[in-house]
Amino acid sequence: MDCLLNAVGGFVWQMTDGPLENWDRMHRMNLTTVLNACRAALPHLSQSTAGRIVNVGALGALQAGAGMGAYAASKAGAHKLTEALAEETKATALTVNAVLPSIIDTPANRADMADADFSTWVQPSELAAAMLFLASDAASAVTGALLPVKGRV
Repeated sequence: MDCLLNAVGGFVWQMTDGPLENWDRMHRMNLTTVLNACRAALPHLSQSTAGRIVNVGALGALQAGAGMGAYAASKAGAHKLTEALAEETKATALTVNAVLPSIIDTPANRADMADADFSTWVQPSELAAAMLFLASDAASAVTGALLPVKGRV
C-alpha cells in the first residue's frame, strides 16, 4: 500500500443550540472515520518508500459561518489530525496532507442549494487532481499542508 486518499465527510446545517446528536454525527463522520482509516493504513504505509495520506478537510472549517459549528469543528479536528500525523511521521518517507475544498459540485449540493451559481464551485475532477498531486512524487517534500481548493467561491 502506497497511498490513502481519505475522501470522507458529511454536512449538517444547524445553529449551535441544535441537537447534540448532530454534533456527535459530524464528529464520527468527519473526524473519527479519518482517524480510523489513517490508523488502519499507517502500518502498511510505513513499509512504503513513498507513502502518502491525503485527507479531505474543508475550507469552511477555517472560517465557519452561522449554522456550520458542528461541521466546522469536526473538519477542523481533521485538519489538526493531519498536522499531527505529519509531525509524527516526518522522520519517515510518509507524507500527510489535506485538501480543503469550498463547495464541491455534487448532485446533493446542487439539490440543497438550487439557487446557487454552480459554475463557481469546485468540480470533483479538480479536487481529485489536487489530491493526486499531493499523492505524487512531485509533492514528496510537502507534508503537513492544508491546501485550499476554492474554485471561484
